[in-house]
Amino acid sequence: MGIQREKTKKDQKATNVFAQKHNVSRSKRGEVLGSRGGFRGCTIWFTGLSGAGKTTISFALEEYLVARGIPAYGLDGDNVRTGLNKNLGFAPEDREENIRRVAEVGKLFADSGVVALCSFVSPYNNDRELARRLHKSVGLPFFEIHVATSLEECEKRDVKGLYKKARAGIIKGFTGIDQPYEIPVNPEVTINTENRTVDDCVQQIVEILQENDIVPRSAVEKVI
Repeated sequence: MGIQREKTKKDQKATNVFAQKHNVSRSKRGEVLGSRGGFRGCTIWFTGLSGAGKTTISFALEEYLVARGIPAYGLDGDNVRTGLNKNLGFAPEDREENIRRVAEVGKLFADSGVVALCSFVSPYNNDRELARRLHKSVGLPFFEIHVATSLEECEKRDVKGLYKKARAGIIKGFTGIDQPYEIPVNPEVTINTENRTVDDCVQQIVEILQENDIVPRSAVEKVI
């Protein structure tokens, strides 16, 4: 069972605001965006502990897709927190708002015909399900990728030195140490990065994208 915490409804503060319908359809965008043709907009959501390999795999997949004429863009947790979400910390309510904002941004990218690659710890099931529902409500594909690298392996890597600081009490509220990580219930893909290459991990996702007609069969070959 996931952690239960009070969820407050995000009220619409702005008044006299009305949704505007685009003149350009998704199919029309698909005709001109990228070199492959066809609407391929979707969001691929990478979740897992810090150091699991989310951004490494996401950026490698971005490179793979763009090289094959499929527009893609990687949204990384650290990058977003230096701009759009720089006013948010790591308390549970801030994490919730962080993911809500990113999910909305990913939805806009996907609606434009771009493959949005979102790499965020996103430790709570409720928040990740919100991201899924936002996409489902407007008919956009959403793929949850659990990068299931173990805590022990992530601490061993500790590429940013964050686990060491968290264990020493210098960093508070660190996921996996003194804040929980809720394992995804039913992700589209689960990846264990230990003793595997980045290319092998990317290939696992590409195959799912092929099955869902995001990556055309003519574009698929083994990731080298």
